[in-house]
Amino acid sequence: MRERRRLRMGLLALVSLVLLGAVPLYFGMRTLSRDPVFDTLDALDVPSWAATKTVDNVSGSRWCLQDCRLRERAVESDQGWKQTVAVYEQALAKDGWRRWKVDRCPEEQVEGSYTCWRRDELTLDLWVRDPACTPPPVDGEPAPSAPPAPAAATCTGSLVSVKVRNAIDDERTGPTPTTDPSLTGEDPFPTLTDDPLGEPTPSPS
Repeated sequence: MRERRRLRMGLLALVSLVLLGAVPLYFGMRTLSRDPVFDTLDALDVPSWAATKTVDNVSGSRWCLQDCRLRERAVESDQGWKQTVAVYEQALAKDGWRRWKVDRCPEEQVEGSYTCWRRDELTLDLWVRDPACTPPPVDGEPAPSAPPAPAAATCTGSLVSVKVRNAIDDERTGPTPTTDPSLTGEDPFPTLTDDPLGEPTPSPS
């Protein structure tokens, strides 16, 4: 009987240790695998129609080993891009983000609305535009260049793209290189003439 009691106590202690270690391990692994920036984006105060479908993607290292982390989020909205961008900009400002007017925002002219934002050590690019109404390929054939009329009637809403980077890894936060000729210095190479031997050097008298 004593051996059975000891065995039961040992099993209970082992199960307790496993449970006590598994719970912190689970939440720790969840914290490491889930980027907190996405939690911040989830907390944005936008209506449900402005985030009907969300797809997240992340690349790079959280500790900026070789490449810093890039967080990308694609969102579908039921309303047009003008209504959608208004609620997103209001939500970002409410959450502490500030408009960032900087060159190369965007890199090239795009449709819809493209704005840049900063908060603490992060930068954020917000691009809201009309959806792509081209239907997907059928039976392996390429998609047509123009959608048929019925598909165009159901192509509504807008698309939202969000990119969040570490400010230290965003090249737009650094100084812009200048091409001022006064900073290039003198040309170390002499100007060549037609005479391959050059002018004779006068000898000292």
